[in-house]
Amino acid sequence: MKYLSIKEMSEKWGISTRRIQILCKEGRIPGIIMIGRTWGIPEDAEKPADARIKSGKYIKEKDRFEV
Repeated sequence: MKYLSIKEMSEKWGISTRRIQILCKEGRIPGIIMIGRTWGIPEDAEKPADARIKSGKYIKEKDRFEV
């Protein structure tokens, strides 16, 4: 299996290198490995869905102690 660097995956997926670093740290890309201090991402890995908040608003439950 061939592994690509974060920079190569950034060009392939069209997202920033920092975002890919975060996805690797969170374990959201299957099959990743650490090679020294660098992430190795399988060449055939699928781009994970973006799970960040898109509305710009954080959804928060109402306080239980409101009157």
